[in-house]
Amino acid sequence: MSSGFPGGFTNQQQQFPFRSPLAEILHDPASQIRKRSLAEFQQQQGLELYLRNVKLRPNFPHANPLSPIFPLDFPTEVLGHETHKKKMMNHRLQELEKELLGDQVDGDEVSVVTHSDWSETIHNLIAPTKIPISPSPTSSSSSCSSTSASPPILTTKHSLIDAAAAISEGNLAAATEIITRLQQLANPKGTSEQRLTSFMVSALKSRVNPTGTSELYSKDHKLSTQMLYEVSPCFKLSFMAANLAIIYATSEQGFQRIHVVDFEIGEGGQYMHFLHALAANQSGAAALKITAFSDNTSGADEKLKIVGERLHTLAYKIGVRFDFTVKKLIVSDLNRIKLGIEPGEALAVNLAFKLHNLPDESVTTENLRDELLRLVKGLSPDVTTVVEQEMNANTAPLTVRVREACELYGALLDSLDATVSRGNPDRVRIEEAVGRKIVNSVSCEGRERVERCEVFGKWRARMSMAGFESVPMSQPVADSLRARLNLGTRGNPGFTVTEQSGGICFGWMGRTLTVASAWR
Repeated sequence: MSSGFPGGFTNQQQQFPFRSPLAEILHDPASQIRKRSLAEFQQQQGLELYLRNVKLRPNFPHANPLSPIFPLDFPTEVLGHETHKKKMMNHRLQELEKELLGDQVDGDEVSVVTHSDWSETIHNLIAPTKIPISPSPTSSSSSCSSTSASPPILTTKHSLIDAAAAISEGNLAAATEIITRLQQLANPKGTSEQRLTSFMVSALKSRVNPTGTSELYSKDHKLSTQMLYEVSPCFKLSFMAANLAIIYATSEQGFQRIHVVDFEIGEGGQYMHFLHALAANQSGAAALKITAFSDNTSGADEKLKIVGERLHTLAYKIGVRFDFTVKKLIVSDLNRIKLGIEPGEALAVNLAFKLHNLPDESVTTENLRDELLRLVKGLSPDVTTVVEQEMNANTAPLTVRVREACELYGALLDSLDATVSRGNPDRVRIEEAVGRKIVNSVSCEGRERVERCEVFGKWRARMSMAGFESVPMSQPVADSLRARLNLGTRGNPGFTVTEQSGGICFGWMGRTLTVASAWR
């Protein structure tokens, strides 16, 4: 949706290396340790601490049968009579002594071995027990007292990816178990991570039990998305970047009138800023004409009529000549004559948050995404602007989409804490819009999945294939946007404005959320 401004202003299982308790080391160069036999050790029960370097032997021909991490059970029927059992035990005790005490001292590492550690090892050899199951992440026993043998607790993001991998493999039972555990960590009113987990859990549950969704086309979603565009600096500044790119490109060519063709005007908020920018740029164009398109949804024409009236009122107030036209989107009518482009008008096409909602060749042979770009190029516009979220979620598999959604929408939810107070009555509706985007991107496939964002590199490739050339954003545009960002966020260092390959990127805490670019 091309709106967002008040008037004044995207499976592999984790492997954990084996680590023995003997790898818990402290560096103590002052320690002088001599070798001692196991008998000497057993005679000194009063000592509490032994510091000893252990150097692992390379290339053992056989696995050590006496690992205290994996105790072996020797059934009587296998060992035979008692004498043979004792011989086997003595042999293994000697092997343990040879393994742990028979190597040369290495001055770089010192192992901490306590009397209790040895007692437990000997006990395990004599009366072996089963390996205990590591406690679950939610267990109260999972604390700093856990040994290095316990696997590290997976992050929420990793668990979400694991659930997605299980779904992709058809293992719905495993996926359901992970989702159930994650649901205990989710809280729609908690931290940004807890809120993200809540949305992701809903998305994955919808994936396990598909119900279909058309919420992205509802009036409520469009209004809440409009609110998101208005309060998020990354979206707001992206619209501003598109406006300024149009104004600078047309001013350089000496045009006094600008005709903007917009395929997704939304609530028209983007053009409130556009009108103010035209009024302030006395040396450039003094008139603006907008052609918007009506779809076949109920009430679309009435909504666009209200948008036009609102923009007319503002243009009259600030002294900018303005004209607003609504047309039906008919492919055969996409030419300069039927669009009413007059001599002396600069033609600009605005594709802000439009392209990602169109299916490409991975969905249909019609490839509406690239077809629209070719049609726009056929109009020979003086400038075309593209604004999109930076997210690899079009042809990517489910696990990648889950990871990308965690990163982009996690950063977006986190950034909202810096711009929208918890007491703001619109906060819930804004985040519900984010939630619906997440659910559609993760849980839907085929034509039902309309949230098909791509990264800037892919948009560059599509634009080039359609015949466009990049128009780098000018330095005054970048400087103006940085100034507005600092003003609007009171210099919050979490928000960033950077230039990349001719586009301007807007992000939060190092994660790019949106990118604006211009083309001819």
